[in-house]
Parts: sequence; structure tokens; C-alpha cells
Amino acid sequence: MSTWPIPRPTEHAAIRAACRSPRPLPSVPALLAALLDANRVGDRHGVNLCAHLVARAALPEVGER
Repeated sequence: MSTWPIPRPTEHAAIRAACRSPRPLPSVPALLAALLDANRVGDRHGVNLCAHLVARAALPEVGER
């Protein structure tokens, strides 16, 4: 009898590798332009996403300087 979902052997390795690798972000001006575009068309989810990406790109990570 198996349980659902069945974990794959590479799943945990892939998650660990993704956590270790840096995720480059677009430049702040490009993100701000995307934020304005999302706001102009009324995309509330896009506005929220872009605002969080701007904050993440503009501020250093915790513990980094």
C-alpha cells in the first residue's frame, strides 16, 4: 500500500539545490515599470507581485551588507 503523493528520489535534492542557488531579479527600474503597467491595467495580483519584487530587489537580504 502506498501513500499519496509518492515522493520522488530527486525531489528533495532539487528543492535543496533551488534553495541554495541565487535567484537573480530584474533591475529596480524595470520592476517599477512593470508595477506601473500592472496598476494601469488593474491587475491587483500583478501589483502585489511587482511591489514585493521591488522591495526584495531594493533591500539587502537579512544578514547581508
